[in-house]
Amino acid sequence: MTSASRLPDGFVVRLHDDVAVGKLLVRGSRFVRLSATARQMLADRSLTVGSPMSAALAAQLLDLDLARPEPGGDAPELEDVTVVVPVRDNALGVDRLLARLAPHVACVVVDDASVDHHEVARVAERHGATLVRLDRNVGPAAARDMGMRSVRAPLVAFVDSDVVVSASALGLLAAHFADPGLAAAAPRIRSRGGRRWFERYEDACGSLDLGPVPATVRPWSPVAYVPSACLVARVAALGDGFDPRLRSGEDVDLVWRLVDAGRRVHYAAEVEAAHDVRPSVVRWLGRKAFYGTSAVALAARHGDKVAPAVLTPIGAAAVLGVLVQRRWSWAVAAGCAGLMTRDVARRLPELTLAQQAGVVRTTGLALARQTAGLALRHWWPVSVVLAAGSTRARRAVAVMAVAEGIAARRRSGTDLDPIRFTLARRADDLAYGAGVWWGAARERSISCLLPRWLPSRPASAARP
Repeated sequence: MTSASRLPDGFVVRLHDDVAVGKLLVRGSRFVRLSATARQMLADRSLTVGSPMSAALAAQLLDLDLARPEPGGDAPELEDVTVVVPVRDNALGVDRLLARLAPHVACVVVDDASVDHHEVARVAERHGATLVRLDRNVGPAAARDMGMRSVRAPLVAFVDSDVVVSASALGLLAAHFADPGLAAAAPRIRSRGGRRWFERYEDACGSLDLGPVPATVRPWSPVAYVPSACLVARVAALGDGFDPRLRSGEDVDLVWRLVDAGRRVHYAAEVEAAHDVRPSVVRWLGRKAFYGTSAVALAARHGDKVAPAVLTPIGAAAVLGVLVQRRWSWAVAAGCAGLMTRDVARRLPELTLAQQAGVVRTTGLALARQTAGLALRHWWPVSVVLAAGSTRARRAVAVMAVAEGIAARRRSGTDLDPIRFTLARRADDLAYGAGVWWGAARERSISCLLPRWLPSRPASAARP
């Protein structure tokens, strides 16, 4: 950690609510051993930076996503932000957005070769926004980069024209940049108020909605990226910005490049922005498939960061034992579960039996969710072929399709009935998976479909 990126004195971090504190910090199936000094610093579950040692500990807790920042103190304000809005043929959306933002923050509208560019120009002029007009459609990534060239403020807020966000929300995101190591921060993006079944499903489980828990963004974690539909970033950290060659997945690519460069990216779930749902089922599913096509390009750039699952040999053997549905295979699955339990007990004797059982349970649930994701989303063409020729395969796929839908509905808190919710979820998976396979076939590469393999060790054990 350089002195320039050191967390400043007075900066506060607080442990996530689900982190258990003892000789270890325990969150899910992840663990960090604590020194006596570190335990003392975290006596009330929060830490205020006041020395190089506390700054290093706070930074490590953030990097491992064991704590969240509590913005305050000497942080950038709204006047340090310029908004960039890329748009093509959505003057109404720009008008709606600028009505909320332009009175409070500088705005740049980048017209990406709209058919009715005069209307976009009239909207930008009416709200006092700077207009950058492109004669050729270059896509949102390149349009954002063009807009960023007009930014003189230290922070840029990329906001798409189908998003609604308030100036106060952007101010809350800007406050996170009191952390000098932070490169970007994003709000929770939700759609709201839909009445039709697919709109109500999207309200509960939108593609851009990463959930209610703040997080440090890390590959292979529950929040592995943040979307660029609404993203505040430090201009000096962005370099050349988005990759203009990417029409989809450009936000994932940018975030992973920032993380690889040693910068933090924060998901600020307590701040919200709204996103329009596509107006028809065909366009809604088409968007899901479009997102899926980005996987192959991301795999070419970032390797197994885009892997659809993270597996260990023992975990994979346990899954196969369950799916084969034979007496001997059930014994294999039980044996693998026993090995995982024994390994947790051996490596983490500091945990109580209840905590060890909780680790095994969390690991098993994660394994079950990944298996369902592979069978129903990323590998569904394989599942269809297997189910066509095997009663056991049909039974396994049917059970996963229903059980995963029920579990996802319970987590979402939606009032959409279970049947329509589950059908919508399966349609979501089929469309996204079709996009992944189409991109893989087009590029003649299956790298985006391959899991990441790890040694059969479920726990990390860093020592801050």
